[in-house]
Amino acid sequence: MKPWEQAKKEAASRPIPIVLGLDRVRTVLHQMQVHRAPVVIAVAGTNGKGSTCAMLDCILRAAGYRVGLYSSPHLISFNERIRIDGRCVEDATLESAFDEVLRVPGARELTEFELDTLAAFHALATESLDVWVLEIGLGGRLDAVNVLDADCGVITSIGVDHVEFLGPTREHIGFEKAHIYREGRPAVCSDPNPPESVFRVAAEIGARLRVQGRDFRASLQSSGWDFQGEAWCFQRLPFPALGGSKQIQNAAGVLAVLESLRDRCSVSEEAIRAGLISVRLTGRFQKIGDSPEIYVDVAHNPEAAAVLAESIGRLERRGRVHAVFGILRDKDFRGVLDAMGPVVDVWHVASTQGPRGLEASVSLNHLTTGTSENLVRGYPRVSEAYRAAIEAAAPGDRVVAFGSFSVVSEVLQVAGIAPS
Repeated sequence: MKPWEQAKKEAASRPIPIVLGLDRVRTVLHQMQVHRAPVVIAVAGTNGKGSTCAMLDCILRAAGYRVGLYSSPHLISFNERIRIDGRCVEDATLESAFDEVLRVPGARELTEFELDTLAAFHALATESLDVWVLEIGLGGRLDAVNVLDADCGVITSIGVDHVEFLGPTREHIGFEKAHIYREGRPAVCSDPNPPESVFRVAAEIGARLRVQGRDFRASLQSSGWDFQGEAWCFQRLPFPALGGSKQIQNAAGVLAVLESLRDRCSVSEEAIRAGLISVRLTGRFQKIGDSPEIYVDVAHNPEAAAVLAESIGRLERRGRVHAVFGILRDKDFRGVLDAMGPVVDVWHVASTQGPRGLEASVSLNHLTTGTSENLVRGYPRVSEAYRAAIEAAAPGDRVVAFGSFSVVSEVLQVAGIAPS
């Protein structure tokens, strides 16, 4: 095991592996003297962060900019989290970045995510990049990524998740996420119905807040979609090449960000169209098989599950839907199962592994209430549940594997699909 891998393992094995706060990471970052890109965009939200980051990355690169992207978590390899001009970071660069961080006094007291984030900053800083697109890991106010002052912050959607860290309501969670905004700088909210706390925090900070439905709009057309902003008006834009019913909402937020930054990084309509067409993101209502049709989605909270159910409902009705499902114990598994219940015919439920894993029997107990037993089965591992679903699927059936990132990761590995 390499030194940086051992350091990550030690950080993850502490009694309290997640400790929010910026003091530790700020102290280490100050000693590193990292030179950030001229433009930094921070992306927070309950759902839609990955899609928003991917669209920003693709459009900006289509416009000719060199872009660094930091996101989390990964599906197969940690290298996926750091991308430079669309490519996963090389092993040598990754190892060097962690080594540099670990040389700094205080680095070994960092949490695992803080260590990851500073290594990502170092890796990105070694390149001559024009823009950094940084995905917030948890919340916003006390997340390690928020140690940098972003030139524009965007909140994608605000749902109830991670309540043990962020609070029990959308008002609490909106308060945490809105602290990625900065005084005098553009701030975007893609959620058309944000809680009042977002408006209040933005006003207290002095950020220039723009909200979907009030300050910019997306309207669906038969052959594309239209965007209306402050200075931009585009018609018949192509649909983003990402699955899911909320991608137009995400894309409108992306254009609002780029419109807000147009004086610092100019983006043409041609680049916007090219980026929307070419964008790819593994694990977001992604089709990975045709016979039977197989979809994977990292829907692990009720809001995301409702969007997934809506996306499935829009498909041509045929055969039965087989769900391969697993989730972590600190998630609202009941809300997720209830959201997907109306579109699933057969459940293949798997236990998830690790200290946060949830036994299949817990989900099964919820599902079997009022459900015929022959439509619900439990398995010790995701791979077994997936193989059973494929074997049980008749011609015309669909298989949808969803839940935690580990579920999608294991299915992709069994199916031999590499992350895009």
